Amino acid sequence: MGKFTVIPQATFEEMQLDAGVLLRKFDPANPAEPADEDIICATTGGITITCTPTYSDMGSDVDNVPNNMMEFKHLDGWECSIAFTALGTSKESIRFALGAADINADTGAIKPRADLKQTDFSDISWVGDRADGGMVAAVLKNGLSTSGLSLKTTKNGKGQISVTITGHVSIKKQKEVPMEFYSADASTEPEAA
Repeated sequence: MGKFTVIPQATFEEMQLDAGVLLRKFDPANPAEPADEDIICATTGGITITCTPTYSDMGSDVDNVPNNMMEFKHLDGWECSIAFTALGTSKESIRFALGAADINADTGAIKPRADLKQTDFSDISWVGDRADGGMVAAVLKNGLSTSGLSLKTTKNGKGQISVTITGHVSIKKQKEVPMEFYSADASTEPEAA
């Protein structure tokens, strides 16, 4: 075996295992086991978390400047999202997938709206287990479903709703990227009482 055919010794401990869970409430400083009412829904097929920067090359139209010169690179912004396939079809799950919608308290109808309200945005978190007993988390700020409702049914199968939640920058915190990440091993997490 060659001297460069190695991996870091903490590789297994730092691995993220299983699909994790989507939560309405999550405190990264105290990552406790979630309450049932905080779990957004059951999922299938895993969860995709993306936080992708977009850049402009300010030197692209300048004579004699090579492409991607680092001094001319400009960070335009970030596209942050959490995409998943939901199995839940509760009223709240359907409203959440629609984004701009209300649940009629009298009839139970979930009605899409022609306008967007600030209350349609909410923080959501994905939290997953690490092999060492710790956790990995992604917190999406000001999330809103931007994919709408797409329900797929199959013979002898389960109905599945495809959902993409996109994070948004707030006018109150214009420099804050709408996603943050956490990783903690079991020894740095608070112990259960």
